[in-house]
Amino acid sequence: MTLASGPVRVRVPATSANLGPGFDSLGLALGLYDDVAAEVTAGGVRVAVTGEGAGELPDGDQHLVVVAMRATCDVLGTQPPGLALECVNRIPQARGLGSSSAAIVAGVLLARALADDGAALLDDVAALRLAAEIEGHPDNVAPCLLGGFTVAWTEPAGARAVSLPVAEGVRPTVFVPGERGLTAVARAALPATVPHADAALTAGRAALLVHALTTDPALLLPATVDRLHQDYRAEGMPGTAALVAALREADVAAVVSGAGPTVLALTEVPAGFDAGTDWQRWELPIDVSGARVTRGRLGHAERDPVAAGRKS
Repeated sequence: MTLASGPVRVRVPATSANLGPGFDSLGLALGLYDDVAAEVTAGGVRVAVTGEGAGELPDGDQHLVVVAMRATCDVLGTQPPGLALECVNRIPQARGLGSSSAAIVAGVLLARALADDGAALLDDVAALRLAAEIEGHPDNVAPCLLGGFTVAWTEPAGARAVSLPVAEGVRPTVFVPGERGLTAVARAALPATVPHADAALTAGRAALLVHALTTDPALLLPATVDRLHQDYRAEGMPGTAALVAALREADVAAVVSGAGPTVLALTEVPAGFDAGTDWQRWELPIDVSGARVTRGRLGHAERDPVAAGRKS
């Protein structure tokens, strides 16, 4: 196995997982991107970060993109002597918009692109399984890789996913707070068991949500009812819970984005709706392509840490 001598780059989208009742299975790719470029060097690891996480994220082997690259190289049977990475991050860190999944997917795809015959040795199904194994669950890595609205599940051999087209009329808006959240803390708030009635209701709404997102967005408000996780997490992020409730009272299909604290609205938010000064409001398109790999270093536009076209 030999490694490419030139740089490769990847653009990875933000994602929102769960979408209400689709806990650990449903996800949506959003038009907000991190750009990462990587190149094999003679030795050492150098990571330059611009934008979100600059000055906070590790700049060596502990950086999550590097961790994912190393894990992928192990699968491919080769390790580069050194790596140089440039990361332009626009996905907010620890806000429930898939920043860690974006880093993992970026690492897997960059390592595959740097290895000769990498795509033959690690196809897209295997790449998804590896990314989900590193992340721990497939709900964010699936839309990041595939784009669009995804349904993911896990078999004995590993993660699987399908991407489905999204109906016109789905209008994602995210409300991003200044405070951060941790997935591990949010998961710790979940009980070991839930009432059978709550599980049955949520399963029915998850099935309805697939129909609503792909065919009939008019059903998104009832389709996003959840009793598996959001109520249990509400005490730990009261501002998020209050905003979800206020939006739903205004007939907006709003849910907690991933483990929070970001709030995702899937239908149009009234122009006069005021979330308050604690929230940034961004209207984002749905990303339909997923992660995209190309050759070369980051260009001027990709180095811009501001997300072009983002409405606030």
